[in-house]
Amino acid sequence: MPGPLNGVRVLDLTGVVSGPFATMFLADQGADVLKIEPIGGDITRRSRATIDKDGEFSALFISSNRGKRSLAIDVKSAAGREVLAKLVAKADVLVQNFRPGTMERLGLGVEELRQHHPRLIYVSISGVGDTGPYVKKRVYDPIIQGLSGFADIQSQPVTNRPQMIRTIVCDKTTAVFTAQAVAAALYAREKTGQGDHIQVAMLDAMISYLWPEGMMQYTVVGAEATAADPNDRPDLVFKTSDGYITAGTISDSEWQGFCRATGDPELAKDPRFATPSARSVNATARISKMAEYISRHTTAEWLERLDAADVPCSPILRRGEIIHNEQVVARDIIAEFDQPKVGRVRQPKPAARFAINEAAIGGPAPRVGEHSRDVLHELGYDDGAIDKMVAERSVRVAV
Repeated sequence: MPGPLNGVRVLDLTGVVSGPFATMFLADQGADVLKIEPIGGDITRRSRATIDKDGEFSALFISSNRGKRSLAIDVKSAAGREVLAKLVAKADVLVQNFRPGTMERLGLGVEELRQHHPRLIYVSISGVGDTGPYVKKRVYDPIIQGLSGFADIQSQPVTNRPQMIRTIVCDKTTAVFTAQAVAAALYAREKTGQGDHIQVAMLDAMISYLWPEGMMQYTVVGAEATAADPNDRPDLVFKTSDGYITAGTISDSEWQGFCRATGDPELAKDPRFATPSARSVNATARISKMAEYISRHTTAEWLERLDAADVPCSPILRRGEIIHNEQVVARDIIAEFDQPKVGRVRQPKPAARFAINEAAIGGPAPRVGEHSRDVLHELGYDDGAIDKMVAERSVRVAV
């Protein structure tokens, strides 16, 4: 069966990661996603180390743009604007992450387009939204990690120095919020016949994402608590005699299971750890005690003991170990396919698995302008008109 979004036409006017990653989810679920990129190609094709001899692909680009078609066009040219106008008339969804005001200057502002195309779902992704004193700031992932409290949550023990997480979590989280919102808007349109304007700001997305446990002490108005000391939030990385594991002991049964696994009956009698609240108050002491025991044996020994005691645990895998891990292999999470100009590549399959309307990787990432000629033919342009656009550098066609 085709994917659940089969038949949905998406214009992807986004760059970098937050927008392309969001529209890639839509492509995985069957949407026809047309990537509109500049004549020189999306910046992420070259922003990380390229992996093909012509410098057209980076691993980051492939991982955010698989399964899409590419139309390379100068959106500021007269021909480019004409083509975009025709594409918008046929589109269900338009996604853009230009800085505020850019789309209006291109004649693609939300008010103008939705006035002529009321069924269009117009999505605007931004760093901090379209209001407030930071509207004109240039924003990348670390800026939002700083503004949202994420870096504070990651603060280093002892020094309390805020710390960034080493992945572009804000971009990717925003992408998930965006893809979910598009699906909701498509469902609403089926009932009302009307499109919508969806705004997703990275700052909004990350504060929402962090709130449940990261902002617990600010939930009750008038009863705000001082932010926790990072020394009271030790992580659950434990060094064994030959590696690292993680283990959780939230419930009484899990703590008792851990005590049995240590082989030390005295540990279960320690009043500091006798109840969930006591273990929370004495978290640093508890985790230090766990680390002391865990350091005495190998990873394999501890996993066997903890599994037997029904204590949540796992090895901490290095990235190179993930693709060969027995659970990852059993779930068939990683797909391999041929990426033109690059060779064989790996990608994770869509995380949401549908029983009937199957989601799947729709194909490799496109070359710059790989589908330009096909798309223009679909719009009624003949080869002569297309060649003229190419000669004028209004359009790029992959050769």
